[in-house]
Formats: sequence, structure tokens, C-alpha cells
Amino acid sequence: MNLGKAIRMCLDSGEVKLGLRTALKDAMLGRGKLVVIAQNMPAPEASDLSRYCALSKLPLVTFEGTSMELGSVCGKPFSVSALVVIEAGNSPILGMVG
Repeated sequence: MNLGKAIRMCLDSGEVKLGLRTALKDAMLGRGKLVVIAQNMPAPEASDLSRYCALSKLPLVTFEGTSMELGSVCGKPFSVSALVVIEAGNSPILGMVG
């Protein structure tokens, strides 16, 4: 299964928070189980989020697509540069990390 389908399943059956600011805050606080970022996220923001995830021991995965494509996978009519998986639900996304 590819990452896009796993994200979609996670959105349908689990709990996911969208947005860079939310992802930064949750990474700082160590909330969530996984952070997914878009491939075209600006380097400074990606670096900050990566650093916070490393400090919180929170896995970080890069979605192989743009933020518009990630937004489309999430079923949103806008770009999504980052998302945090709070609860995976029926999705195998947590097993795809590593």
C-alpha cells in the first residue's frame, strides 16, 4: 500500500490534525504518533519540524508529492504541507514507518 492510501484510510478511520503550525506545536509537545510533510515544504520549516520531531522521538515521513497533492489526498481543496497522525484507526501507516 502506498503512503497516500494509508493517509486517506487514517483520515477516514483515525484522527489526524492538518497544518504546519499544529504539527510544530504537537512535535514540540511530543503529541501524536507520526508527522507527514510534503516534499515541497520550504527548507527552514522542514528543518524546524525535523528538529522538534527528533527531540520528541516522533517519526517524520516525507510524502512524495507537493503540498497541493497532499491536500488532495486529504480531500481538501487547499494545500496541506504537514499533518500529524494522532490515531491511525484502520490504517497501516504506522507500520510503514522505519
